[in-house]
Amino acid sequence: MKLPVKLLLFLLITFSAVGCDRVTKHLAKEHLAHREGISYWNDTFRLEYAENTGAAMSLGADWPESVRFWLLHLFPVAMLAFLLVYTLRQAGQLPSGQIAALALIFSGGLGNLTDRIFHDSRVPDFMILSVQNLHTGIFNVADVCITVGVLLMLGLQFFKKD
Repeated sequence: MKLPVKLLLFLLITFSAVGCDRVTKHLAKEHLAHREGISYWNDTFRLEYAENTGAAMSLGADWPESVRFWLLHLFPVAMLAFLLVYTLRQAGQLPSGQIAALALIFSGGLGNLTDRIFHDSRVPDFMILSVQNLHTGIFNVADVCITVGVLLMLGLQFFKKD
């Protein structure tokens, strides 16, 4: 795949993923906030609104404000900038699957960082998966993008043909 097509792939995935994240967070806030959660398939999938001031699984929510600012605002900005520069510089040498994985990771980080910056450090979460006694923490579309991007990157590395 040629460089312009890879860059277009990165942009399309980024805009689509960030757009889906923004829309679903808006809908969750509008339709799920201030009401009881909604259960589907015998509580296998649950919609329940929460605002997270920490990182994944609310890690750091009780840290001092200055620490949270550095770790949940400035560090992600630096990482996203690095990821974007790396992708733009290396796009010609990277397979399209890695471009897609990097775009998903970038999109998820950008989606959650946008909430932290523009919504008083609160990231809306609204989905929970459960299978038997195993439950995920509450998450959003940006978290799904990051997870799928990381899993795709790992899968591509694991199954890479030398």
